[in-house]
Amino acid sequence: MSADPDPFMLGERAARQNIPAEANPYHDGSEEHALWAAGHERIATANEASEAEGT
Repeated sequence: MSADPDPFMLGERAARQNIPAEANPYHDGSEEHALWAAGHERIATANEASEAEGT
């Protein structure tokens, strides 16, 4: 049994791979689009905070 990929986790992975938020593959306005964006923002924000601290 194969589960559909979690858009939130895919967004996190994209941010870790430095893929821009504009590359969101889901239809704008869909729940998946929002989840992907939230996952991406979570990682991107953490990365930016780390860079600002110099770590």
